Amino acid sequence: MNAPAQPVPETPRAFHVAPFLDHLRFERGLSDETLAAYEHDVLRLAAFLRQRGRTGPGDAGTADLRAFVLELKDLGLAASSIGRNVSAVRTYFSFLVAENIVVGDPSDRLQTPKGWRSLPEVLSVEEIARLLETPDLSHPLAWRDRAMLEFAYASGVRVSELIDLQIRNLSLEEGSAVVFGKGAKERLVPVGRRAVGALSLYLRETRPRLESGKGEGRVFLNARGRPLTRMGVWKILRQHVEDAGIEKHVSPHTLRHSFATHLLEGGADLVAVQEMLGHADIATTQIYTHIDRRYLAEVHRSFHPRA
Repeated sequence: MNAPAQPVPETPRAFHVAPFLDHLRFERGLSDETLAAYEHDVLRLAAFLRQRGRTGPGDAGTADLRAFVLELKDLGLAASSIGRNVSAVRTYFSFLVAENIVVGDPSDRLQTPKGWRSLPEVLSVEEIARLLETPDLSHPLAWRDRAMLEFAYASGVRVSELIDLQIRNLSLEEGSAVVFGKGAKERLVPVGRRAVGALSLYLRETRPRLESGKGEGRVFLNARGRPLTRMGVWKILRQHVEDAGIEKHVSPHTLRHSFATHLLEGGADLVAVQEMLGHADIATTQIYTHIDRRYLAEVHRSFHPRA
């Protein structure tokens, strides 16, 4: 049986890679192939941590490990490969804790690829403009559709927050609205100038004609005067996407993703975007930086003279 290759010289003993591999080989009886995979993954983690100024695993925190996983995504690794890396990191820190080499385990809250949701297509600014201009203003419900689309893109709300939006929670004079997100958590969201204009017209001209006493105070109603449902929003959006000639797969969540992506592309602060989206953990918001990085890479390739 051939032993796995020893750690490269650049990896200091402070990372305890050799004892970890001995533990896997002699105590857990793993195969050479599996040992080689663990070694590769842990050495990559050690190199990443050293780049971040960490001198050993005891200096690593959960934020470091999340950044490591995000870098693996940036490198284009498949979800299965990233999952293997996450498993190796967890096994590594479990060993370190058991040997009293580190006090706590920063990997215990590390998310695996199976917990990630794939991002829908993100619309370009030009595609958003086409979509928002699509409602035919001669149609009786055109201003409802325009107001709904403008508000969704201006605020980045979830579809559940959009259909639950109450008139009393709109403050068009201040350009804001109060919505209730996951766990009934309240937050203030922005409503841009164009969305304010569309909402004002809809609330003044269209909604009173729809209201039949069954609107429950909701902003967005269907043709029968009842609150719009998720399916109703999806059908309206699908029709306007088709009318705009957009061939991408677009769901209501696409407008939320486009909202976040366009803000970051424009230079918005990640913490501000986190607040607007209502994310409890900034790590959730950080997935949008990958779209932003791809955008920046495309700009660099297109315009840099030596790209």
